Amino acid sequence: MKRLFFACASLMIWTAAQGIPSAEAQNRYGRYPSETMLVAPDGSILDYEPDRRDVIISRDSMGRRVLIDHFGNVVATEIRQEAYRPDRRQEYPPVPGGYRSLRDSGGYQQGAGGYRDFREYRPGEPGAVTGGIPREGSVSRMPLDDQALPDAGYPQEASIEPDQRPAETLLPQKPIITVTKKPQAQIAALQVFLDREGISPGVIDGHLGDNVNKAIAAWQEMTGETLDPNNSEDILQRLTYSGGLPIVDYTITPADAAGPYVASIPEDYAHKSQLPAMSYTSVTEKLAEQFHMDEGYLKALNPGVDFTIPGSTIKVINPGQPKVGQVTRIIADKGKKQVFAYGADNKLVAAYPATIGSTDTPSPTGTHTVERIALDPGYTYNPKINFKQGNNDQILQIPPGPNGPVGTVWIALSKPTYGIHGTPEPSKIGKTNSHGCVRLTNWDARELAKMVKPGTTVEFIE
Repeated sequence: MKRLFFACASLMIWTAAQGIPSAEAQNRYGRYPSETMLVAPDGSILDYEPDRRDVIISRDSMGRRVLIDHFGNVVATEIRQEAYRPDRRQEYPPVPGGYRSLRDSGGYQQGAGGYRDFREYRPGEPGAVTGGIPREGSVSRMPLDDQALPDAGYPQEASIEPDQRPAETLLPQKPIITVTKKPQAQIAALQVFLDREGISPGVIDGHLGDNVNKAIAAWQEMTGETLDPNNSEDILQRLTYSGGLPIVDYTITPADAAGPYVASIPEDYAHKSQLPAMSYTSVTEKLAEQFHMDEGYLKALNPGVDFTIPGSTIKVINPGQPKVGQVTRIIADKGKKQVFAYGADNKLVAAYPATIGSTDTPSPTGTHTVERIALDPGYTYNPKINFKQGNNDQILQIPPGPNGPVGTVWIALSKPTYGIHGTPEPSKIGKTNSHGCVRLTNWDARELAKMVKPGTTVEFIE
């Protein structure tokens, strides 16, 4: 059954993003040979053999032929007539809509068949604390500058000799295999696998780039294995053991459609301070962040969908559960634009792409500690301590929200005005400069915040 499930997974991943049309009418099909029969998942017997152009033929663990349509659904299994037991149909009553309806109605539950319907996903976690920044001007954050980095390749360290860095902070010398040009859905599957492992590729968008290459290198450090990103079968098999299909169905809920949302986020901090909250601006922005996706990729997977209508079924990324553990040391690598989180045993627990300072406004140097952690923080703008934004010369209190200047998380460091925090623009992580602080996607910052505590060391290296 593993082989069958894997074959189905491979097809569903590819076709989920391509929108391949269904098979043509049955009048093209021929009669099926009498010595064998094709049995559909609901127990009915097909009296024809589907056209080879409409199905892919695989084999199950018993060596029987299995016909799968181009949507990844099992059409029928070939069974010899003398081996067929009609009374077994009572165990599999017909389900309107076939396999997909059986799956969506709960026929393949987690623990029973291993399938998890991601409509069970609920954002957030119990016990989240809403907090503010205790003192005025304790956050240093300026508007993002669009200074894009190259979108391919893995940066080489030329400024530091290997023996100048502690051995435990060196990435292993495993080769990074060049990723060949692949369909967008297969690249997304690779990104999902890395995300589930706690080695974040940033936003999942189905595109190759520096963040993906860095994540592969970090995964190899964490596991000691070599990952071939071009081996799609290996990636898909790994996905079956880490949460199932990378792209799944999700039904938009009334809460998703209701918000609350704001029409837009103004640039001027004085205008920001007048908003009730720094909320999402649309359903697509909310869902993209909920499922670790690029908003444009979410729309591309669901062409023509009105996301404001509750009950609409859409395709989303299945990112898995947040990484858990205890982080005792954080390395903020300015050269790699990446944050590494280590446990007490000096083993890598998680890694995240990051935006860390710039030439004009560099991040700190040396070693500091985590001082406090605030989830859903407000932001205090103080032009005398932080920076001058527009014509604002007064202290402003900007309300909390995912589109706030520090996103949904603020991990304050012992060096005043510096911290690790979220961002309102996750697609720009690792591709722009910051103004001193360490910026992560909101979901990565929240995951890290749950694994650190005051006193955790944070070391900045070049």
